Amino acid sequence: MIPRYTRAVMDEIWSEERKLRVWFDVELAAVEGWAREGVVPGEASAYIQKHAVLNAARVMEIEAVTRHDVAAFVQSLEESVGEEHGRWIHFGLTSSDVLDTALAVLMREAADVLIADVDALMEVIRRRAFEFQDTPMIGRSHGIHAEATTFGAVLAMWYDEMVRNRQRLERARETIAYGKISGAVGTFANVPPAVEAYVCQKLGLRCEAAASQVVSRDRHAEFFTALALVASSLEKFSVQIRHMQRTEVLEAEERFHAGQKGSSAMPHKRNPILSENVTGLARTVRGYVMPALENVALWHERDISHSSVERVIVPDATSLLDYALVRMTRILDELVVYPENMLKNFQRTRGLPFSQAVLLALVKSGLSRQNAYQMVQRLAMQAWDEELDFEALVRSDRPIGQHLAQAEIDACFDLELALQHIPSIFRRVFGTVQ
Repeated sequence: MIPRYTRAVMDEIWSEERKLRVWFDVELAAVEGWAREGVVPGEASAYIQKHAVLNAARVMEIEAVTRHDVAAFVQSLEESVGEEHGRWIHFGLTSSDVLDTALAVLMREAADVLIADVDALMEVIRRRAFEFQDTPMIGRSHGIHAEATTFGAVLAMWYDEMVRNRQRLERARETIAYGKISGAVGTFANVPPAVEAYVCQKLGLRCEAAASQVVSRDRHAEFFTALALVASSLEKFSVQIRHMQRTEVLEAEERFHAGQKGSSAMPHKRNPILSENVTGLARTVRGYVMPALENVALWHERDISHSSVERVIVPDATSLLDYALVRMTRILDELVVYPENMLKNFQRTRGLPFSQAVLLALVKSGLSRQNAYQMVQRLAMQAWDEELDFEALVRSDRPIGQHLAQAEIDACFDLELALQHIPSIFRRVFGTVQ
């Protein structure tokens, strides 16, 4: 049973309390780093580690006067340990040292949540792919009947896509997990690289090799691009489910629960509202990529134009994708599939999906491809226009009969033969078959 979505984890990551806690960790780690360099007295560092207090209410109170969040935070820490020891808080640092290093920690935590979401979704896709590995359905191109596939093969493709998405998130997680404690323009003028190395090592981050006042925002842009690709895959799945739920198709539908209403006006309605919701969320997540890209180009060593953007897009994009992933997992877990309708729809075009098999059989018999194509297309268009059975037309066609024996025509219209390599796809994707 897939658990209901809860906002608690992401809300905690992006809470004001959590943000200040990570700032707190950065500041205290910097004091320790300075103590290791022999600048901050050991007893002062020990005192700060023991007695420093995070007081969010006091930070807000000071910020109302200073109108600078980091300055207010630093002042509150100084107050908690007294002037004698407080002078070592934020020593040699600039605000972005704290902000960017803390942001890396928080974005990494958010990435961990998203990767866990992807794992849960992949497990559901895998289970349902094997459930419908041998369930035939019509494959469509341009929305038009093309050739036979199975619903399991469709889901195997989705799984393979999510493998790549997971890899993208892993890479993005690594890309943004970089901190910097290198001062106002990144030159270590007032803080040595050893302090940065200590802080980043303690927080599980890497050091930005060459920073300005900020960690370069191409890292963050890559992160948002990865989120957008995951969201786009979810929309791809959603769109196909929505098409499959159309009344005239009805090959699958979202589970309609007891007491649920599909319309305030039409009691009969059962709409793919969850998939439509995921489609809209995907659009929103993708919309955050452009602001992230525009954040890359800051004035000189840094301006503040990126800050207001990130206060919105970082928590929003990660939270929305978290929600969309959990929602898609539930959609697929509860998806009601109608194999009989899949077969019925496959048969609606009366054998036309086997036209290429007939074409290739004629080519094998010695006909040129162009002559074979014209021969098959003539019958295919007749089947379309007159709503006739394509297989019957092929079997009764004298020119085709001169080139193909009935046993060869039987093979052309053999559904099992058409799907014989589905297990190979499953081995490639999952390493095994049923």
